[in-house]
Amino acid sequence: MFFKKKDNKNNNDLVKVAALLIHAAKIDEDYSYQEENIIKKALIKLGASNEELNDILSEGKKAETNSNQILDFTKEVKNMEPQSKVKIIETLWQIIYSNKEADIYETNLMRRLAGLMYIDNKTMGDIKEKIKKENS
Repeated sequence: MFFKKKDNKNNNDLVKVAALLIHAAKIDEDYSYQEENIIKKALIKLGASNEELNDILSEGKKAETNSNQILDFTKEVKNMEPQSKVKIIETLWQIIYSNKEADIYETNLMRRLAGLMYIDNKTMGDIKEKIKKENS
């Protein structure tokens, strides 16, 4: 669990993470049930309780729909501990490879996120290959 305290700030952080994950799932214009399940599992690992999961997901969807840039969602993530950022990057790649392939928009998004979240190219590539192998 990455967000240890249960308060409004941490729920707001989870909403922003949810919005980022939802954005990645929707970028190929095919937001699937499988992708939503990946997002739900990630949010629980990050500290969301089962009781608040649907609210966080719903608020994340609203935030993603109402935002025109990903900077709002990456601010909280880039300040996290490195292992937390890695878990979120793994989840993003799981979402992308849930349909067995990454399109140009998804790979472009991940390149942009790597820069915004201060993830070096080697780490990003290693995570990508790990998830790609798991999903093949």
